[in-house]
Amino acid sequence: MGNKQTTFTDEQLEAFQDCTFFTRKEILRLHSRYRELAPHLVPLDYTNNPDIRVPLALIVTMPELKENPFRDRIVETFSEDGQGNLSFNDFVDMFSALCETSPRELKTIYAFKIYDFNRDNFICKDDLQQTLTLLTKGELTEDEVLLVCDKALEEADLDGDSKLSFSDFQNMISKAPDFLRSSTSCYHGNSLAHN
Repeated sequence: MGNKQTTFTDEQLEAFQDCTFFTRKEILRLHSRYRELAPHLVPLDYTNNPDIRVPLALIVTMPELKENPFRDRIVETFSEDGQGNLSFNDFVDMFSALCETSPRELKTIYAFKIYDFNRDNFICKDDLQQTLTLLTKGELTEDEVLLVCDKALEEADLDGDSKLSFSDFQNMISKAPDFLRSSTSCYHGNSLAHN
């Protein structure tokens, strides 16, 4: 009676549910959104775990990312290859970690990675300059950016090594509760999974 297309096995769907903040239905919707980005590349059937990656250039065109000044860094941070080419697993991880229902601690971990432009596990003055320039959309002068970065380091660098460790960053974020929501969110609510 009717051939219903199988996208994932029950085991695959259970694994996605166990590792994310999404329901089965939302995971299937996420797959539809992922496939819409590159229908020529992404198969309907994922039961054989195809090794497919959608390029960064297509991912950042999504409405949820398009206007975010950190879109490239967000996608690169969640890509296994570090270049922004996302497998479906990477794609689901990205939206799960940045959705409103994910814990603040998880968002803090990924925000730190996103702002660590040089990937040295610290946020140095150069990282802060790039972050601030993106946040302010280039509206500050170079001197103003340097002044803000110096002030941020002065206040947040607890051990005085001129860079922010993850614990320094956590402490700084704890004093600015809306910072994570405004700067790294891909979307608000679970709109991606509900579209």
